[in-house]
Amino acid sequence: MNEPGTTRSSWREHITATRRRRGWLVIGAAAVLLILLAVWLWPSKKPSASEEEAIIVVSVRVAKAERESISSEVTALGTIFPLQEATVSAKIAGQIKQMALLRNKAVGAGEVLAVLESRDIQAQRAEAAAAAQEARANFRNVTGGAIPQTAAQDEKALRDARANVANARSVYERRLRLYEQGGISKKDLDASQLTLTTAENDLRLAEATARLHATTMSPNDRTAAEARLRQAEDRLAALDTQLSYATIRAPFSGVISEQFQFQGEFASPGGKLLTIGDVSEVIVKAPVADTVAAQLEVGDSAKVLPQDLPGEEMTGSISLVSKSSDPQNRTVEVWVNIKNPGGRLRAHSAAKIVVSTQSAADVIVVPAAAVTLDAANASEGKVMVVDEKSIANETKVTVGIRTKDKMEITSGLQGGETIVIEGNYALPDGTKVEATEASQGDESEEKKGDKEDKKPNAGDKQ
Repeated sequence: MNEPGTTRSSWREHITATRRRRGWLVIGAAAVLLILLAVWLWPSKKPSASEEEAIIVVSVRVAKAERESISSEVTALGTIFPLQEATVSAKIAGQIKQMALLRNKAVGAGEVLAVLESRDIQAQRAEAAAAAQEARANFRNVTGGAIPQTAAQDEKALRDARANVANARSVYERRLRLYEQGGISKKDLDASQLTLTTAENDLRLAEATARLHATTMSPNDRTAAEARLRQAEDRLAALDTQLSYATIRAPFSGVISEQFQFQGEFASPGGKLLTIGDVSEVIVKAPVADTVAAQLEVGDSAKVLPQDLPGEEMTGSISLVSKSSDPQNRTVEVWVNIKNPGGRLRAHSAAKIVVSTQSAADVIVVPAAAVTLDAANASEGKVMVVDEKSIANETKVTVGIRTKDKMEITSGLQGGETIVIEGNYALPDGTKVEATEASQGDESEEKKGDKEDKKPNAGDKQ
C-alpha cells in the first residue's frame, strides 16, 4: 500500500532536482554570454573628454607672424689687410749707422727710421759744390765781357753820355725860361734843344753798344761756360739726392709689422729693411659667389665679424667688387673698408663679412623654426597655426627671403597668426596644444633645433 506513495515522492524530488540543474545551466549560459558581449563591446568604448585631453594635448612654444622688414644675408670668410702697406728698402749701399728696434711701433709720416753711413757721399758732395761754384764764377766772367778793357770803355762811355744828357737838359731848361721872359731869341732856344737831343741819342748808342758787347762777345765761350755750369749743378743735385737716401723715413703713418735688418748690419740697394702698414682703417678681402657679387654695389653696407674677437660685430662699406672672377671656384673678390680705432683689428687675421643681397619692407616674417619645408631648397612648406581653441592647424605657405633666423611668408598667412616654433615637428593636424609664448631671452634658433631633434615627436607620444 505504501509503495505507490513512496514512488510518487521520489519522482517529485527527481523532477525538482532536474529543474534546478536546468536553471543553473541557463543562468551560467547567460552569464557567459554577458561576459562575451562585454569583452566584444569593450574596444569600441570611447574615452571620456578628460581622457582624450590627457592623450592628445601637446606642449609647444609659439610666436606671432609679424609684419616687418627682412633682408637675405650671405657670409664669407676673408682676410684683413691694412689700408696701406709698404716694404721699406735701402736705395744705396751702406752700413746701418742708426736704427732702433721698431717692430710693433707706431710711426708718423716722414719720421726717421734708419740712417746709413754716408761719409763718402758727403765728401763727393763737397767736391761737387766747389766745382759748381767755380763754374758759376767762370760763367759770370764770360757773360760780363771777354776783354776787361772793352767792358771798362763801355762803362766810361755810358757815364759820359749820361752826364752830357744832364748838362744839355739843364741848359735847355734855363734858356726856355729866358725865352719866355723875352731875354733870348728863338734861335738860341732851338740850339739848346738840338744839343739835348744829340746828347740823348749818344746815351742810347752807348747803352746799346755795352749791351751788344756783353751778349755777342765770344758766343762760343759763353755756351761752353753755361754748359759747364749746368753740368756742375746737376752733379751737385744728384749727390744731394743720394745723400738724402742715407736717411730712411716712413712713407706714411702706420705701425711697423716686420723688421728685417738691425743697426750695424750692411744694407744693400733694394734690400728689405721694414714693413709698415696703416691700420687706422683696414680692408677685409673676401671671395663671394659670382651670383652674389652681381647683387652687390660699391657703397653697400656690410657687417664684419673678426674671428679673433668673438662676439664683436663692426660695420663697414663695400669699396670694391672685382670685375674678374676666379674660374676655378667661380668666386669674386669683394673689399670691405672699416675704421679701426685703437688698432684692435690685426693685419692678416681672419674675419667674416656679412652682406645683404635681398631686402623687403612691411612683409610677413616668421621665425625659421616655424616653417617645415618640403625640401631643403624648396620654396614651399607648412606651418602649424594655433587657433583660439588651442588647436594646431596645418597651413601651407610659400617662402620668400630667408635668413638664418627668419623667413618671409609670401602666401598662406595674413599676419598676426599664432604659430608653433617649437614642437611642430611631426605634429598632427588638429592636435590640441598647450602654448607658451616665446620671449627674447629664449635660446637661439640653432640651439632650439638641436633640442628639437632630441625630443620625441607628437606621434611618439600617441
